[in-house]
Amino acid sequence: MTDLSADIGLSGRSHIKRAVYQNRALSREGLLERLFALLFTGLVYPQIWEDPEVDMEAMQLGEGHRVVTIASGGCNVLSYLTRSPARIDAVDLNTAHVALNRLKLAALRHLPSQGDFFRFFGAAGNAHNLMAYDRFLAPHLDASTRRYWEMRDLRGRRRISVFGRDFYRTGLLGWCIGAGHLAARLHGVNPAEILEANDLRAQRIFFAEQLGTLFDRRFIRWATSKKASLFGLGIPPAQYDALAGDMTMADVLRERVRKLACDFPLNSNYFAWQAFARRYPQPGEAALPPYLAAENFTTIRANADRVTVHHVNFVELLARKPEASVDRYVLLDAQDWMTDAQLEALWSEITRTAAPGARVIFRTAAAPSLLPGRVSDAILSQWRYEEEASAEFSARDRSAIYGGFHLYLKRD
Repeated sequence: MTDLSADIGLSGRSHIKRAVYQNRALSREGLLERLFALLFTGLVYPQIWEDPEVDMEAMQLGEGHRVVTIASGGCNVLSYLTRSPARIDAVDLNTAHVALNRLKLAALRHLPSQGDFFRFFGAAGNAHNLMAYDRFLAPHLDASTRRYWEMRDLRGRRRISVFGRDFYRTGLLGWCIGAGHLAARLHGVNPAEILEANDLRAQRIFFAEQLGTLFDRRFIRWATSKKASLFGLGIPPAQYDALAGDMTMADVLRERVRKLACDFPLNSNYFAWQAFARRYPQPGEAALPPYLAAENFTTIRANADRVTVHHVNFVELLARKPEASVDRYVLLDAQDWMTDAQLEALWSEITRTAAPGARVIFRTAAAPSLLPGRVSDAILSQWRYEEEASAEFSARDRSAIYGGFHLYLKRD
């Protein structure tokens, strides 16, 4: 497949600026936006924080479907391959995410076994991963992706060496979860102890007595009131306001952590393992992301060549596609960042390229869909919002961080 952006070594900073900047540079909000954009040029998501099983069910994803999705950490892109779609175009403005997705695809194609693949992306870190990279992966990477992973940090270590330690404790998300653990421990709570709960009742007791009380602490309420405190979750200033609504951020986060801790059994929710234990379960210990499950490896490896990773934004990619050429769209929470003009441009291209029966899924920080009143009726009238199904999928999303999951279907 031909990639629209062969050299990811070119900085994505200009793309990110256009996506994030909404205020004057010297205003308070403008300064926060610029700080966020600077942080977002590095690795943000070592793993994606949206539930791929909910995604695949909502999309009714199957063979023959042509998908355009935001890449992020790549977990969901590979998980979608379990349904054998015809093609997946994964786009991202962040060069680190592009490099991570291409590394995962190379590993899927060239590591000797599923065990080697799991050790690389599912375990907490193993020095053998560095030897596997040099022997099996580096020779198959494009020059810019290889340059990214072999660049050295201030201590002289190659970036790829993080897979010999613990990749999931890196990036803005990894650091944010780590900061949350540090704050909890300073207040006498060890979040990992929830893994000792053997049923939902015990999980709910632990939340009520331990985790939930943290959000009443003065320091945590003060810290979470600052917009920069959620940059580690990839939440820009504009999305912070949507997420908070009429509540304090501490109370919003308490409810999201409650859902994560209390609404799903721990043995079925690997998002809770990452949040509370800072790792994925080992095979047989609890559920894993679909792309890391041993029973899916043969299928996703056979389908790896159906994915192309692009260093462009969603609208740029769609503008190069013919009419009626896409069946499924995955926007993650990117629209929370957008102005009305950007939303109009996005949905204009989605509508033009949508094949009959096309489906669009996305998430929002707040519960309601953000499209009514912001995208023109001429465009939005061509889509049907599945309100009841959206509410059901939102409740079932094990990642628990978003206020709403939304499904739109192209009208006949």
